[in-house]
This record gives sequence, structure tokens and C-alpha cells, in this order.
Amino acid sequence: MSDIRIRKEGRAGRITLTRPQALNALSHAMCLEIERALLEWLSDDDVALVLIDAEGEKAFCAGGDIAAMYHEGRAGEYEGAQKFWRDEYRLNAMLAEYPKPIVSLAQGFVMGGGVGLSAHVSHRVVGETTQIAMPECGIGLVPDVGGSLLLAQAPGRLGEYLGLTGARMNAGDAIYCGFADHFVPEADWDALSAQLVATGDAEAVKSAAQPAPDSPLAAAQVDIDTLFAGKSLAEILRLVRESDSEIAASAGKALMRGAPLSLAVTLELVRTQRQSAADIRRALDLEYRATHRSLEFGDFLEGVRAQVIDKDRTPLWQHAPGNVPAEAVTRMLQPVPGIALDFHDLTRKEETSS
Repeated sequence: MSDIRIRKEGRAGRITLTRPQALNALSHAMCLEIERALLEWLSDDDVALVLIDAEGEKAFCAGGDIAAMYHEGRAGEYEGAQKFWRDEYRLNAMLAEYPKPIVSLAQGFVMGGGVGLSAHVSHRVVGETTQIAMPECGIGLVPDVGGSLLLAQAPGRLGEYLGLTGARMNAGDAIYCGFADHFVPEADWDALSAQLVATGDAEAVKSAAQPAPDSPLAAAQVDIDTLFAGKSLAEILRLVRESDSEIAASAGKALMRGAPLSLAVTLELVRTQRQSAADIRRALDLEYRATHRSLEFGDFLEGVRAQVIDKDRTPLWQHAPGNVPAEAVTRMLQPVPGIALDFHDLTRKEETSS
């Protein structure tokens, strides 16, 4: 298919996103193509590792293809988006649990679905142009694709900060916050890819890595921890408003742009994940409860309208900032009746295929 190129080269299975004109936005069909390739390569002894990259300088993948979801949702057709999320989340878990090394090379914008492709694999490479973010609250969604788990594992209260504000991380931030592993200058990526293809040895990534750039978020850690320690969204908003720090000023503006319901649900997701053992499947299940309901009961359609369709940047959210009823959050995170995410048993698949 024209949006993605999948092939075997040397000892590597290669997946390249090829729609740079759309910032390599991830479509449903692309997810299914990647899943099929990964399943095929499980039992292929010629494939020692998988390499995921993307064409274009601007973005590895700037998120999911949400315009189609919007138009279907406006017509009252929710199943298309809901099925996309179920299939995408199955892929996210597969990437996290894959028994062979997976190397991601993530340049430029890495958002939403791009985080799902790059940040759960075993060897996560970023470069000098990398800008990673989870900005879903700005479109009435929540950080998904396993992003709530990554946020929960970030140091201190950085998970709350990143999830609620959608702030961007540079390469140093991404490594500090646990969204990436290694910094490799992008001029060296072609040579690294050639070595991975030739040898099938993912340890080449460590050999190519250089010291990461400084992390502004690490420098702001103490201030962020203070501002985002509030027990509720309303308390966080109060702490931010009362602070005269530079980080509070930028965070306050971002918080006022996000959908209040999404902000409240995101806060609950991050803190729920932090209180339990890391489990990608559990994280995806909780996220799916919110995304499944986001079209009918959340602010997703209004957020996409304001930011992507009409681009008037004036969404009319259901709730006022800091005034989201607790029952609204509870409803968004209840199990979805009659629907459960299905995941691949990769160990069993590998055993029966050999």
C-alpha cells in the first residue's frame, strides 16, 4: 500500500511510514499491515530484528488519522473509530511484548499514534529534531496507545504535566521521561540502519548512541512536581493560577485549552496506572473505556471540529475548567459492556510456528 512500505532486508524486517505529506498519520489500514508483518516475522528465522522508521523530515508520525473518525462520528457512526482503536491497541501491546528486538527511529513530531509505534519497543532512538507529545486533551480525547502507562512511569509529576498540557519533549526530555532510550544524531541514522540490516544485532544502537541533549523538563522538575501535586484537577488549576513561575504561566494556558472532561479523565488514568504494577494490557483496557465513549459522551467530535476541521480554535466543551462532576469521570472509565480488547499470545504463536 502507498502509505507504508514493508519488506525484508538482510537480517531485518523493515517497516517504513511513507506518507510524509500527512505527517505520516497512522490509518487503520496501516495498523493492520504492520500487525500482519509482525505476525509473519515471528516465525521467520531470517528476521533477527524489526526496524521501524518513516520518510520525511517533519514527522515520524504525528498521530492517528482523526478526520475520518470525525466525519463518521458526526453521522452517528461510532463503530469505525472504536474498531480502529481496538486494532491499534492490540498492535501497541504486540510491539511492547514482541520477542524479537524492535528498533524505532523517531524524528520530528511524534504524537499520539506515533508514540504507540515508537515508545513501547525494545530499542527507542531519537534525534535532534525529535518532538514527542501526548496532546490528546486538546481534541477532547485522552493520552492513549499505552501513553497513560508511560506518563505514569515518568519521574515525579511529569506524567500529570505532560498528559494534561500536551507539552512537547525534546530528545533529552524523552529519554529522561522514559519515552526513548538512546540519542543518535540523525546524520548517523542511515549508517545505523545499514548495520542493523547487515548484522541483525540490535546492540548496534548502543554503540551508535551519543550523550543526549540537556532536558529542560529535568531542570523544571521541582517546580512541576509542586504545581501538579494537587489531589484533583481543580486543585492543580488553583496551584498553577497562584504560581508566578514561568512554567506555571505556560501550563495554565495549556490547561485552559484542553477539554475539562479529558483533563479529569487523564489525571485519573495516570494516577491509577502509577498505583499498580506496570501492565501495558491493563493500561490499554482503561484507555479504551474512555476512547470508546469519547465520540458519544466525550468532547472528541467538538475538539476535532475546532482544531482540525473548522480550525476556529474555539471548542465548546461540555464542562467548565475545574468543574467536572466526579460521576462524569467514573462513567468514562467504566468497563465497556460486551466488548473486551483482544491481544496476541506471542509466546504461543512463536512455539506453534517453529
